[in-house]
Amino acid sequence: MSHERTDPLCLLSPDDLRRRTSAKWRTYPPDVLPLWVAEMDVPLPEPVARVLTEAVALGDTGYATGAGYAEALAAFARERWGWGGVAPERTAVVADVMRGVVEVLRLVTGPGDAVVVTPPVYPPFHAFVAHEGRRVVAAPLDGAGRLDPGGLEAAFRQVVAGGRRAALLLCGPHNPTGTVPTREELTAVAESARRYGVRVVADEVHAPLVPPGAEFVPYLSVPGAEDAFSVLSASKAWNLAGLKAALVVAGPEAAADLRRMPSEVGHGPSHLGVLAHTAALRHGGEWLDALLGGLDANRRLLGDLLARHLPDVGYRPPEGGYLAWLDCRRTDLGDDPAAVFLEHGRVALTSGPPFGTGGAGHVRLNLATSPGVLTEAVRRMSATVRRRAAG
Repeated sequence: MSHERTDPLCLLSPDDLRRRTSAKWRTYPPDVLPLWVAEMDVPLPEPVARVLTEAVALGDTGYATGAGYAEALAAFARERWGWGGVAPERTAVVADVMRGVVEVLRLVTGPGDAVVVTPPVYPPFHAFVAHEGRRVVAAPLDGAGRLDPGGLEAAFRQVVAGGRRAALLLCGPHNPTGTVPTREELTAVAESARRYGVRVVADEVHAPLVPPGAEFVPYLSVPGAEDAFSVLSASKAWNLAGLKAALVVAGPEAAADLRRMPSEVGHGPSHLGVLAHTAALRHGGEWLDALLGGLDANRRLLGDLLARHLPDVGYRPPEGGYLAWLDCRRTDLGDDPAAVFLEHGRVALTSGPPFGTGGAGHVRLNLATSPGVLTEAVRRMSATVRRRAAG
């Protein structure tokens, strides 16, 4: 299979990748296959490499400025999602998605106020919210890994008691389950949030990674979301996490709140990051389409590998993104199977328990790698389970 594909996931060898100095390839010893952190095993898209090379040649390494990033996102959103809701005058450039989330939460909540999250969910949702002195309130996903309207409404009712302000930190496409909320689901969330006065902040960093056949619906595009915020970035879709930049987009009724964001927040984004993200959104469509094809093939490959070698591991192919949420509770590897796979199989996955409710007994696997690496990782995981079962 790896010889037949020419998508970006098949262009770098393991030796190429091990020369990298980022967290994915340097956190663990060389004998460990790293399928944990959300970095992809791909080369830099040529339009991005070109704009960065030109900037370095010019010594253009000062401070970020201008509306180019917002304008590029607006054009991308119109073309890809049929959404014209990115108005550059209602955006702010921030250092990254979580920094943007924190700054928005500071605008719409105060110390001691509650922020609802939908676990199992990206662990920094818990950590960043708590660090800002806000209370984390869980409204867990349902058994299918989707938003639970009843659970959200109960959480909203609880958090606004006594007249407190509150927010919902929404993740879509969801990390780690890969579910992509439907228009109906998001409309129900917006209606409920409006009814209880809960402000919604949507982390949509994985939005460009929804393949053909599925539909990404921007939260701000549904009725009732006019007072909400979205935080987006090119970082995940084009593998630019080390080139810091993201955009906060305010709904029409949230524009006044966004204007209260301190101007100093705009000092955090990297100028090179803004240039890279802008180039990706404007000129990286063809590269992204090739990547989406490769990710779709890897979703199917992972399903086939698990069915053959680890039939007791539960797997729902992610509807979006490149993260697979694997249910290992039938393998008898305990609450933290990732620790066992690392020690005995030399495969690094992300532990499930830090994702909150529903995380125990699960692992998150990054499938944005070559078919060969993915196949070898599952082989090692299978051998680990067999050895444990044999005692």
